[in-house]
Amino acid sequence: MCVCSVSNREDNTALLASFLFTCQPIFNYLAATAHGPVSDSVRSQLLECSQILCNKLENLVLTCAGSRLVSLNEAEPQSISHFHIGQFRLSPFSVTIFWYCRPTPFLAQADTGFHKRMRWNVGQLGETETDNTEFYFLCCEDVDTLSGGVRMWSIGQWIQVSPETDDIEEILCGVPQGTYLKRMILGSEEPSCGDATDCLLQLIMLDQK
Repeated sequence: MCVCSVSNREDNTALLASFLFTCQPIFNYLAATAHGPVSDSVRSQLLECSQILCNKLENLVLTCAGSRLVSLNEAEPQSISHFHIGQFRLSPFSVTIFWYCRPTPFLAQADTGFHKRMRWNVGQLGETETDNTEFYFLCCEDVDTLSGGVRMWSIGQWIQVSPETDDIEEILCGVPQGTYLKRMILGSEEPSCGDATDCLLQLIMLDQK
């Protein structure tokens, strides 16, 4: 077993984060092109390519974590729990997508029963990423049924409960408290990144009406 010092782990984390960052333009190109004026077959190929790249990078991060070179624990300041897998614009929204390397507790401070797998930062075109950005998640939860336990997937929204958005203390709060508002149930099969994003787009477009 490889045991690394804190300083070595910080160096490893910085190096891996830098490599993941270099992949962002590829993800952005694939996402932006797939959500542009292309045929269904081309769109399918682009999303498949993005999913393959995502899987490869996930395996890389998990391998490094398995060797204790980096940490996946969000509670630790030097960790890599997720990475950027695309950004695109679809009027009136701008969408940035992140992928969690494994189902991660929705809140690091409390057990909500939900584990996040993807995150979407959804903003309005022409606006900077401020408090107006909405955060959506692909989450799973283990549900007990008559036939046994089953893992269910859903898309939900981050609802901030503390501090209040107009409270000056928010500026001083390092970790705002929030809850997961389930908006769409997807079933027991984990969706691909592309399918989950399509469901998210359906949801936010309906909210616009």
